Amino acid sequence: MTKNLVEELRWRGMIHDMMPGTEEQLQKEMTAAYIGFDPTSDSLHIGSLVPIILLVHLERAGHKPVALVGGATGMIGDPSGKSDERNLLNEEALAKNVDGIKRTLARFLDFDNGTANSPILVNNYDWMKNFSFIEFARDVGKRITVNYMMAKDSVKKRISGEESGGMSFTEFTYQLIQGYDFYHLYKAHNCKIQMGGSDQWGNITTGTELVRRMNVGEEAKAYAMTCPLITKADGSKFGKSEGGNVWLDASKTSVYKFYQFWLNTSDEDAEKYVKIFTFLDEKTVEALIEEHKEAPHVRVLQKRLAEEVTTFVHSKEELDKAIAASNILFGKSTSEDLKSLDEQTFLDVFAGVPQAEVSKDDIAEGLDMIGALSAKTNFLKSNGDARRALKENAVSVNKEKVKEDFVITAKDLIADKYVLLQRGKKTYFLLKIA
Repeated sequence: MTKNLVEELRWRGMIHDMMPGTEEQLQKEMTAAYIGFDPTSDSLHIGSLVPIILLVHLERAGHKPVALVGGATGMIGDPSGKSDERNLLNEEALAKNVDGIKRTLARFLDFDNGTANSPILVNNYDWMKNFSFIEFARDVGKRITVNYMMAKDSVKKRISGEESGGMSFTEFTYQLIQGYDFYHLYKAHNCKIQMGGSDQWGNITTGTELVRRMNVGEEAKAYAMTCPLITKADGSKFGKSEGGNVWLDASKTSVYKFYQFWLNTSDEDAEKYVKIFTFLDEKTVEALIEEHKEAPHVRVLQKRLAEEVTTFVHSKEELDKAIAASNILFGKSTSEDLKSLDEQTFLDVFAGVPQAEVSKDDIAEGLDMIGALSAKTNFLKSNGDARRALKENAVSVNKEKVKEDFVITAKDLIADKYVLLQRGKKTYFLLKIA
């Protein structure tokens, strides 16, 4: 092995529980290990970055990552950490979600790249779809007792919880099906380890038990490793911004918003996240933390964290665009910089800025500055205010200073429909052409 994976994950704070023998197995030989991804949406959000990064660390340490998309388990819903029954998806929605997750995972793992430890992508629907209920009850159900399943925290909490209304048989069987996944992968790919979040420990250990019990007469060895669930220092839920989940897909969360999420991390969280969400080595991380402590206001830790994660998820080119978009608000920029932004990023940068609509005819004829600032928009209180601001050289159109004789035309449009007005350094207003 090129390096000790467990040692690497331990200093990063990425190990919560580990079954005895797991570290020894990883040191002994190239080992296949899998993580499951539930297709509850057609993309993954940043909560899924930790398991993705775990698989990348696994590959870099010379082991074989297996990413499992739960086309079958997604039909049931994992009860772990849930207080009530999940709504079941129809087949069309599920197929769409499975395809979306496969595309997302393929951005981070080069499946079937020809190397000995090439990552592989599997869908548990492929081996579960032909299983009859009687077969499953006979061959799998009899191996694990109800007592064993009832002892799991995820089951106990749901059954005893007064508010939940109990647990359906459908969800109760989830850990058996996930356990069978481990057995199947053990047989088909010699997969010996399952990894996941700490809330999955019960499901994962059921899998290791099933592998042992279904391999009667064999020396079957299966192992488990979990990572901590990511939390924020202030107690709020990790992975959400004011607009909801922070997604790995730019069509759901723009690269600018993604970059800003990491940039706005607290000092305490940034110190933890730079170890978990980047691949920077220990010496580099320690040096960054020390540098940050000497001048916290410079936010060197947050900037490096945002740069590393945005590059990993979206690319260096997209990072540069996000930085350029950030500089539009906080640094010097030109009308050309504004026009280089796509519409969604432009709207993200200027989210919450007041706006008014003007007609295409106004722009076609040429919109004078008094009309743009007051008469047609009410950005400024009166025509007199507009004239004073223009005389004081305090007005900009698309970040460039203008005088009273300036006329806004189609050539000034951003994304063919916006003009950015500004009075002073911080007061912005958007004209939307309707």
